[in-house]
Amino acid sequence: MVLKKKEIQVDAFFLDHQQLEKLQRFSKAEEQNLASLLLHCAQLNNGIQQIQCIKKIMPLVEKMGQNSACDPMVKACLDILGETYFSLGAKNPLKKVLASSLNGLPERFMTLAVQSFVCCLREELKTTDVYLYRKVLDNLASCMEDFSLGRASVKNLFEEVLQFLQKSLLDIQEENRQNHGNHIVQTQLMHDLLIAIKVSMMLVQKLQENIQGSLWKHHESFVWQSMCSLLKSSTNFLMDAVLLQTVQTTSGLAVILFTKTMYEPAEELPSLVSDLLLGSIKHTDVPAWFVSNCGTLCTEECPDSVLLFLCHGALAMLEWKNGSMGENGEKLLLDIASVLLSLSSELKESSMAMSLSRILAIWTNSAQAALVSGSPNLKIKLNGNSDIIGKLLEYIYTHWEHPLDAVRHQTKLIFKNLLQIHRTTITGSNEKSDPFFVRLIKHLLSLEWHVKGKYASLGCLVECVGTENILRLDTTIPVQILDVMNDQSLAPYASDLLETMFTNHKAHFTLSFQESTWIDQWHDIWVSPLLVILCEGNHDQTTYIIDYYLPKLLKCSPDSLSYMIRILQASADANLGSRSTRGALGALMACLRTARAHGHLELSTMMSNGLVSTECIKQGLVHQHNQVCIDALGLLCETHRSTEIVSMEEMQLIQFFMMYNLNSQSPSVRQQIGSLLRKLFCRIQESSQVLYKLEQNKTKQELLENSTKRHPLGILQQYKDFMSSVCDRLFEVLFPGSSHPTRFSALTILGSVAETFSVPKGQAQVFQLDQEIDSTRVRTLIQCFASTFEEVKVLAFGLLMKLRDVAFNLQDSENLALLFQAAVDLSTSTKPYDCVTASYLLNFLVHHKGLQHICLGKWLEHNPQMDENTSVSTVEKNTLAVIKLLLVNVEEEIFQAKKSLLQAAASFPMYGRVHCITGALQQLPSNKLTLVAEWKEMVARLILMSYKLSAVVSPVVQSSSPEGLIPMDSDSESAGRLQMILHEIQPQDTNYYFIQAKILKEHCKVESEKVADHRPMDNICTEMRGKERQTCDVTAQMVLVCCWRSMKEVSLLLGTLCKLLPSHAISEPSDGLITVEQVKNIGDYFKHHLLQSRHRGAFELAYAGFVQLTEMLSRCNSESLRKMPAQWLSGVLEEIKSCDPSSTLCATRRSAGIPFYIQALLASEPKKSKTDLLKMTMKELISLAAPLNESLSVIPQVHALNILRALFRDTRLGENIMPYVADGIQVAILGFTSPVWAVRNSSTLLFSALITRIFGVKRGKDENSKKNRMTGREFFSRFPSLYPFLLKQLEVVTNTLNSEAAELKIHPSLFLLLLILGRLYPSPMDGTYSALSMAPFVPFIIRCGHSPVYRSREMSGRALVPFVMVNEVPHTVLSLLEGLPDSTSPCIRQNNIHGTLLQVFHLLQSYLESKQLFSLGFQQGLGDIIACVGTKLWLAKRPNPCLVTRAAYLDVLVMLSTHLGKFQKQGMPLFGFWEEMNRVISDSELMSGIPYSSAVPGLIQYLQSITKLVIEVLLVTAGPDIQSSSSPVAKKIAKPPLSIVHLLHCEFHEVRLLALEAILLWLKQINSKQIAEEGGGVLCLLIDLEGALLTMALKEKNLQCFCKVLEILYTMDLRNVLPKTECSIKMNPNELLIWSLNIVDIANSTEVQSIALKFASKLVIHLLQNHQKISEEVLKTWVQLLVYFCGDEQQTEILLAAAEVLKSITSYLLINEKLILGLSDTLAMWKCVVLLLQNEDLVVRDAAAEVIQAALSEKKSSKGTEFALRVVNAPMALDLAFGILCELLQQWGEIRAGVPILLEWLLGDSDLKRDSETSALEEDDYLFDKGEVNFWAEKLTHVRQLSKHLLQLISMTHLTLPDHGELDQLSRTALDQAQLVGHLLRVLPPTPEFSKTAEFTRLAIQNERISVCLKILNLLKSDDTCKNENPENY
Repeated sequence: MVLKKKEIQVDAFFLDHQQLEKLQRFSKAEEQNLASLLLHCAQLNNGIQQIQCIKKIMPLVEKMGQNSACDPMVKACLDILGETYFSLGAKNPLKKVLASSLNGLPERFMTLAVQSFVCCLREELKTTDVYLYRKVLDNLASCMEDFSLGRASVKNLFEEVLQFLQKSLLDIQEENRQNHGNHIVQTQLMHDLLIAIKVSMMLVQKLQENIQGSLWKHHESFVWQSMCSLLKSSTNFLMDAVLLQTVQTTSGLAVILFTKTMYEPAEELPSLVSDLLLGSIKHTDVPAWFVSNCGTLCTEECPDSVLLFLCHGALAMLEWKNGSMGENGEKLLLDIASVLLSLSSELKESSMAMSLSRILAIWTNSAQAALVSGSPNLKIKLNGNSDIIGKLLEYIYTHWEHPLDAVRHQTKLIFKNLLQIHRTTITGSNEKSDPFFVRLIKHLLSLEWHVKGKYASLGCLVECVGTENILRLDTTIPVQILDVMNDQSLAPYASDLLETMFTNHKAHFTLSFQESTWIDQWHDIWVSPLLVILCEGNHDQTTYIIDYYLPKLLKCSPDSLSYMIRILQASADANLGSRSTRGALGALMACLRTARAHGHLELSTMMSNGLVSTECIKQGLVHQHNQVCIDALGLLCETHRSTEIVSMEEMQLIQFFMMYNLNSQSPSVRQQIGSLLRKLFCRIQESSQVLYKLEQNKTKQELLENSTKRHPLGILQQYKDFMSSVCDRLFEVLFPGSSHPTRFSALTILGSVAETFSVPKGQAQVFQLDQEIDSTRVRTLIQCFASTFEEVKVLAFGLLMKLRDVAFNLQDSENLALLFQAAVDLSTSTKPYDCVTASYLLNFLVHHKGLQHICLGKWLEHNPQMDENTSVSTVEKNTLAVIKLLLVNVEEEIFQAKKSLLQAAASFPMYGRVHCITGALQQLPSNKLTLVAEWKEMVARLILMSYKLSAVVSPVVQSSSPEGLIPMDSDSESAGRLQMILHEIQPQDTNYYFIQAKILKEHCKVESEKVADHRPMDNICTEMRGKERQTCDVTAQMVLVCCWRSMKEVSLLLGTLCKLLPSHAISEPSDGLITVEQVKNIGDYFKHHLLQSRHRGAFELAYAGFVQLTEMLSRCNSESLRKMPAQWLSGVLEEIKSCDPSSTLCATRRSAGIPFYIQALLASEPKKSKTDLLKMTMKELISLAAPLNESLSVIPQVHALNILRALFRDTRLGENIMPYVADGIQVAILGFTSPVWAVRNSSTLLFSALITRIFGVKRGKDENSKKNRMTGREFFSRFPSLYPFLLKQLEVVTNTLNSEAAELKIHPSLFLLLLILGRLYPSPMDGTYSALSMAPFVPFIIRCGHSPVYRSREMSGRALVPFVMVNEVPHTVLSLLEGLPDSTSPCIRQNNIHGTLLQVFHLLQSYLESKQLFSLGFQQGLGDIIACVGTKLWLAKRPNPCLVTRAAYLDVLVMLSTHLGKFQKQGMPLFGFWEEMNRVISDSELMSGIPYSSAVPGLIQYLQSITKLVIEVLLVTAGPDIQSSSSPVAKKIAKPPLSIVHLLHCEFHEVRLLALEAILLWLKQINSKQIAEEGGGVLCLLIDLEGALLTMALKEKNLQCFCKVLEILYTMDLRNVLPKTECSIKMNPNELLIWSLNIVDIANSTEVQSIALKFASKLVIHLLQNHQKISEEVLKTWVQLLVYFCGDEQQTEILLAAAEVLKSITSYLLINEKLILGLSDTLAMWKCVVLLLQNEDLVVRDAAAEVIQAALSEKKSSKGTEFALRVVNAPMALDLAFGILCELLQQWGEIRAGVPILLEWLLGDSDLKRDSETSALEEDDYLFDKGEVNFWAEKLTHVRQLSKHLLQLISMTHLTLPDHGELDQLSRTALDQAQLVGHLLRVLPPTPEFSKTAEFTRLAIQNERISVCLKILNLLKSDDTCKNENPENY
């Protein structure tokens, strides 16, 4: 879509009185001269018109005569132009225009003009006010920028300018020192200082000759002195760490520039800079002036940052091209590189790291420039294999995944430049085969694809060596990269790399081949894999590929589109996709959408060329796969031109889409629908404007006739009708009971309609939403406020605000009064979400002009002066009144709550009122208020009220156990306990309520009136008599909710009030509505509560308010307020340190609010500042958290650990906190060794926060995934201090493990160390330069495997893997295996054996899964390992008494077997190995019977491992290689010692389960034809198992095994199973069916029920199809079970099983032409389908939709070829289901019997009276519990669809049923219900949609059901009966 350009704002200039007079004196009326032109210009108010005017000056001046230079008028005009120029702001476009005009001034006027400008500039330079320097500096800068007059003036005043600059630098620095602490002023001064330094540099660079002339001669000359002063100031700034970093950087440039200007001889300059950087400068060699001005640089040890900025200065300011600096220059270049690289390990702060990476990139550019004319020596020094380049590569590999975006970007640039540098050094030789490049490519390709740095680097290499060279190494790279695109974080990188590769490849092909024969090859590599993934890939992968890759591919090769479409079209009909894959149809939609959006194809072209049909798009729009729907919609909505006319087909398709897709549960789908439709509306709006213009320009009629066949007015009318129908549909779906997703979608789309079509008046408008609005629609929108979802309220409120004029006009005052009353009632409801509704209602109503008269009159005494004051806005008047009303009420309620908090919690929780007050304040424009005095009084009252309310409720939230204050029972013992608790918290309740029972009996109405009448309450324990008694049960939850929500609302209110403090200087305190004193008090309030609350909800919400306060303080101008955060911070840190016993700080609950308090104070520090508070706090906390040896209190340490945890988790502190991570890790690991539990606990929490901070948030479930890890090099280079620390800790830990002492020592921090080390991995990029090698860790980690703790051994096994490079694995495994003892060894430690075996297992696993499977070294290494494994086999057999280590050894064997089984095909017959395995199995207890009980440790583990081995060996020995081999060994192996049946009979269920799982897997493989080509391997294992399985099914007691047996029987072919039933379990098939149905009925496990139901159903169908008799009763039972299992309350698993059953019976029972089960049972089944299609769970709906798909495809195959919808989503399927059902009734000839049943469905079977009673109870009973609610199904949707199909059926068949008994009965029921609903609706209170939402909705739904039903019944009756009963009177 094309965005409109922003209007440019230009401020006009004005002349003063004197200047105007001067011009008037010279201007002539009759002809235009310069003066009159200027006068005219000055009188214009518009800057843009003035620009036009100024452009006319030069042509006029050029026309003037030769001698006009003497004319006083010209002099006067030039003076005025000069004054104007200097008065304009630097950013004003007028200044630039004036300068460029004056650049064209004829020569003869130059002297005059210079005089005028010099005069003005001299005035400017006299400025003495520091805060006005900026304007002078800006003027100087613009004079020197491309402005000849300006430059001449500066030249003339050169000395004065120099003097001014010198003075300004010193003055600004001094002013900055005096304003220390005032961030706002300091920031301003820093920017001024920066400009001053830049201008000084500009002066020296632009006017060099001025300096040179008068400089060298006399050192006493003024210019020389000034230059020295500038140099000295720059040096001071460079060394001053308090200044902003940009000022320091620029000073670095200035120092080098000024030195370069002043230093002689110039050739010596590089050596001087070199010495400066290396710190080897000798004073004797340096001129005295340099020492006196830059002495600090020469003498001191320069700080790292200063060195960095000097390097930058040298690179930027010295001349590196054409070798002008000679050898010294080359030495300097190399010195700079070594200084920068040494700094890279020192500077870790984020801003410094960014600067460093940028400066390194500049260095690579300078190196490239220097190389072009450099010496051969330099070429050797900068070759790819040189030391410096090696170190730079190290830098790149360490930083390419840096968390800062900027650093990653610079790293990529450095790499790109390095490649160029290397290319320059090898010019002449063949680049593509250069060993440096080849090595780099191999290294990069061996990296994992999750390393982000790999992509950019490969991209750079592709540009050097070409894609084809990389593809030669590995042709599968494109597919590998496409596979990576599952992950959104990698997708952009992957698509960029692919783009680089295919673009380069295409260019290579185009150059190499003349013909276009290469395109097919290119398509095979780049397009074909894409199409496969688009059709079959998972959701995320396809989405990211379409978003990132597809547009790039089409942009590179638009012609490939036709190739893609051709392939997809061929398979689109067969492969429609499913709910998990897009299929060819989905892929086609995606390609076409992208093509249309990027302008490669028009929709009309697609349609006419048959690329896509309307039916095809229709199928896409209701596809089961969400993204296919979105793509089909995108195809209609997204176009390249925003004014393309919308065709009729598009409009019809959009209407079709909106019928079925608004109720989407996925937020992202709803968002996409909203944004796509907004694009469509914009298109309608913009193309309509074009059409209006066409219509106006009748002259262009001919053009029009050629361009479009449709007439503009006709199209506009279609637009109008279309938009109107869209709005009708959207309002129609806001019916009672519509789901939240539907409402959300409809309101979002209506909002964008209102926004798109609200164009300034005077423009013709194709559509206006307010014309579509009537009073019922306004009511509908207002009713949306009652939704429990806040986002719906927000949308409805936004829409009503856009339509508020119409909305108020359509509502009568009585209605508004009711709404106001409802809002006031809701604001005191006990349901938390009601007050939110109240707030939105009030915020809507305050916009109504008559609110005062209509509603507020009866509540508040009227104030007549306010009405007269017309300047006050309606909103302000009304808001003030509403807040006043709420405040009066809440003050009274607080007064009552002081007497009894329980009464308040039960009847009038006060938080609702406060919430409404905050809401009203937030929508006030606080800067435009007129009633300032009233507001000030109001704010003061509000603050006071907040403190009072807080005082009442805070005892509860500050008690030590706020969650359980009130026991749930009323016996005397618990009442006594309660008394104790209350005594502890001392609440303000004064009555003795707690001693009595806790049931409150009261009459709510009396209650609320009492509050309103301000009458004091009686003691609430006395019962209140009333007609209608209600017992109100105050639960602990209610009291707590009342209290913490009140605290929350008070905090938010105070936070909102703080924002009323004006941000500009508070000169007169009367300005703001809130005073500084009040703000300070609020600050103290927050401090008190954050540091004392115990309830998480309370302090988290106090925190929300406090953050608003701290952010306001940091921006505030008042000195005392600005310093408060720092004072508070040091105060609380002192309190923590002092660990005073009287301190009220909470040391449990993770320090409760303290971390929040400190977080808020630190996060409010300005981002650009030096974050001094953060630095100070972190130092303090780290020192407190480090464990102390003295026996001081541990409380400060616990607090410090908890606060550190919160700070490390806070994202707002961003990179500023990274420098403290290493210290944090050390503190956490050392804290873990503390003897105090609290310290260990907090250390653990801190450690976990740090792991997340370092490695990122874990997104996947896989513990061992490569994500959230980093290379050891990257880790230790970012946290260098951890390298020695972790090594030292590991050494300490392993020393305790290896002590030969008898008792075992367990070191606590071993676990944490292994956790960190397990997250690191070696990189193939680890070069020789890294001092941080990972090797020293390996021996320690191996020793950790000897730990006595099982989990530690396991972790050491995992942690070892990353530290051993792949090629080192065989060697390491062999040495580990050799370290295992022999059976004869004297001392055998099983722990050590176990640890070693686990390490072997994990190493082997990673080795066998690595990519190097088929290299020679791999096979050799594997052979050695197998041989070595054989030598220690005793560990797997009986001589080894420990079952755990036996199991561990068996696991190694199982893994080897699995992988060796795969290698058999590569011709590695390992007969010896398999023979050994058979021996191990024969020796095992499985053969000889198990002598242990299951309580023996490790037995189960051992049995599982040996079973896995048996199964692996069975698989291998059944394979054709061994079965068909003739060697004697093979024959011996071919008879395995154990069969699968043997395993099934084992007494241990774990063994049986593994065997069953294997059988199931083999069965599935056979069924999916995976094994067909391999011969009978698996088949022979499955022969004759049916009998054994059937027997097992009857006897099996273990649930999991029983499930698996049933699943296997279900998967098997029943033709093989049923013949065996008689002989094996003595049952005939019918008895088996009864048995399985019985299982379904009695089982108490959902898994068993669902699989038994599927098995029974499969049996039923099998028996029916084979015409075997099933008794009626059994069939009935089966149908009833199925119906029962489709109920809403069932679990998902069962519902899915039911859906699967329904799908399997569709063709035979549901849509069969003969009614096999009879009508009522078949319809019951159909009702199940309808129910499942409305289930809340999407998976269930999708599964049910497949039933309809099965029915549709059956119909399609029987009917022929016309296009039908087949893969549809649930809403569409529901509609189709009713359609199919009505067709079937005709087909079966059962219309007369079927229609009444459908009418019963329509009417529903609810008992209204009972429902209304239960709902009344439910509404009062639970505070939060919403019970069983289906948030997706919409009763009225299904009612409307069913009635639509019924009416069609009746009208088609002309059906009448005059004397039908069932219908009469139905009629009577419907009329009775109509009467009851009418009565119930009448007795509801006013505005029931707010006060009784649930009941009102239910009745409204029932009302519509009844009326629809009666309407159809009327049609069905013949005329005469119609007259008797008039159904309209309901």
